Amino acid sequence: MNMPTSPFGVTQSFNPATGESLGGLPNTNMEDFPALVAKARQAQKIWGAMAFNERRQHIEKMRRYIVDNGDKIAGIISAENGKTRQDALVTEVIPSSLACAWYGKHSARVLKQENRSAGSIIFMQKHSKVVHLPLGVVGIISPWNYPLSIPFGEVIMGLMAGNAVMLKVAAATPLVGKVIEDIVAAGDLPDGLFTHVVGSGGAVSTAMFEQRFDKVFFTGSVPTGKQLMAQAAATLTPLSLELGGKDPMVVLADADLDRATNGAIWGGFQNAGQTCAGIERIYVDAKIYDEFMALMKAKTKALRHGVGANPGDADIGSMTTEKQLQTVQKQLDDALAKGAVVEAQSQAVGDTSKGLFHPATLISNVNTDMEVMVEETFGPILPVEKFTDIDDAIARANDCTMALTASVWGNRGAHDVAQRLVAGVVAVNDHLMTHGMSEMPWGGPKESGLGRTHGPEGLLEMTRPQGVTWDRFKGKRNLWWYPQDEKSYAALEAALVMGNTKNPITFLGAAFKVLPAMVRGMLTTWKP
Repeated sequence: MNMPTSPFGVTQSFNPATGESLGGLPNTNMEDFPALVAKARQAQKIWGAMAFNERRQHIEKMRRYIVDNGDKIAGIISAENGKTRQDALVTEVIPSSLACAWYGKHSARVLKQENRSAGSIIFMQKHSKVVHLPLGVVGIISPWNYPLSIPFGEVIMGLMAGNAVMLKVAAATPLVGKVIEDIVAAGDLPDGLFTHVVGSGGAVSTAMFEQRFDKVFFTGSVPTGKQLMAQAAATLTPLSLELGGKDPMVVLADADLDRATNGAIWGGFQNAGQTCAGIERIYVDAKIYDEFMALMKAKTKALRHGVGANPGDADIGSMTTEKQLQTVQKQLDDALAKGAVVEAQSQAVGDTSKGLFHPATLISNVNTDMEVMVEETFGPILPVEKFTDIDDAIARANDCTMALTASVWGNRGAHDVAQRLVAGVVAVNDHLMTHGMSEMPWGGPKESGLGRTHGPEGLLEMTRPQGVTWDRFKGKRNLWWYPQDEKSYAALEAALVMGNTKNPITFLGAAFKVLPAMVRGMLTTWKP
């Protein structure tokens, strides 16, 4: 493949499953960045003035492009990220089409004007409303594990909320960034409203802060998120951070073991385990542990890892970066050195010698002295631990610095356990699907980040609330304005009583002191 050239350098792309060069994209000239931001701000004024239904029509064109080109898009994602083509279709292409549909349909309802009634009779003459205005220009910095669905959902939220969007995708997946360019281009947006910036992530994020972006949305590692937060402090740039997880799966004694093991295999090994909301720790009731493990071993051994360019070629693709592969192997080596046991692994199919493959690996005899139980693995390793007391299992599940998602598998008591787990999202008898549900908020407490994306909560994060208040009745001045004298003090003292009593006689007595003073102030001109 011919490699493009540019005086500003090229971000190259490689297939991690085969080592093949896929080409690349010319880097953005960062000297032009201020001009691009200025252009985005001008375009945003046009876009932000449009009605929600007008914006929706543009988003619908993007949805149609995704549907018409779904297989092509899945192929590009598979080649550049390493995941199988079916994996790309189900976790990237389909959720992106759903995002267009949901935000296009529901943004007007979520972001509509809210009328607020007076919180106290003292302000009975006031009428108030809250409007949700566009932020302006938002920056999105996205990762390589879901190079389409993670940034694209945020792009659509930003656009439907009335913003201009500047996107920086991961250096490992520039061609998927070009796919996003093509999808957005199909929407016929005002020129400059959307910009895909190619180049150094550090240089781009720094430029976003220097150019006073109205908000920056970042998905990635905890260390990088902390660095961005420190940078943002200098300009008080608002941030939304989604930084990862170490998600637990709790299996109760009455769980449907066939469904639970199927869900564990999917939730732990999908995308070669490179999922911030993937299952990374499994806690199983001792009563069913042996049966659970027997099923897990059989199903893990039945999995095939290999190049998944075509449907059915393999179940699990390659990892995306060599650095992440090394991290996974390091954690596995550490666990084995401390007594962990490999119970089963997936089998290679085809030629995997040139790719970044790691077999799906099921391990047991684990404990919190092992890195694999306390640090984010982001790879296809599933450690399983038994428990005899549910309170102990919940404590172990919650004993983590990250808390993105979690799951509980069982019937009786499953929802009660779910509410005791510390996580942004908890699924019952399922895992690893809520990121694709546009109606659900995404994000978690602890070091999993700040803020939320997706759902109504995500749309609101793309706006700035503005309160507007005015008098129902025109008057000269409020009760608490100048001049101050004994009469105004007595009226305000009575207002304090009136606003804080439930006794009707006391209320009326105070009101007879307040109301004449209010009327007098509204009708009388102050003449010093």
